[in-house]
Amino acid sequence: MVGPIIRLAVRGAYLVALAAAIGSAPVLAAGGGGGGGGGGGGGMDPFARPVPSQSTPAPTYPSRSGTKATQKGKKPNPNNQSSIDDPAFAAGYSVAYDTIYERNDYTAAIAQLKALGHDDNANVANLIGYSYRKLGDYKQSQVWYEHALKINPNHVLTWQYYGLWQLEQGNREQAMYHLGRIAAICGTSCEEYKSLAAALDKPTGTALAY
Repeated sequence: MVGPIIRLAVRGAYLVALAAAIGSAPVLAAGGGGGGGGGGGGGMDPFARPVPSQSTPAPTYPSRSGTKATQKGKKPNPNNQSSIDDPAFAAGYSVAYDTIYERNDYTAAIAQLKALGHDDNANVANLIGYSYRKLGDYKQSQVWYEHALKINPNHVLTWQYYGLWQLEQGNREQAMYHLGRIAAICGTSCEEYKSLAAALDKPTGTALAY
């Protein structure tokens, strides 16, 4: 008789402990992630993407020296760049980036960038414009630079590259205007300002690095 009573008591204590453990466990909300709109300042309004969950950090890239690293080498500043949070998009963008800056194959890069299906991302539009400029197609280059600035009027790298476009076209006053826009966005100590200012100091007709 004592055996069954002990077993019942032990079982009862176990059930009480189990109920207490369940009651103290955190409740997990159904679903995950959550939608998010684009940033302010004309940044990514046309290209709204889901905000990454805290458990999935945004992709990072290895640092590179030089002005071009502003676009890939570090997470863009939301005030002047367009972030890249989707891993598949980031991977494709990285391939196109290397095609431009490592292989200098601008025709292939344009095809890769357009294949991403994110022409309404200012980083993508800017690099397409840059690639057309390097191919000598200044008309298409201008179209894509203007498109990038329409997406994000504060996209500082586009102001720099478009400023170099202006210099190559002999439009020094316009290039000075671009320099002023860069100063208003990131000041006179950022790499984009220094690069365009240095180009403006060179004699007309000098080959430009970017």
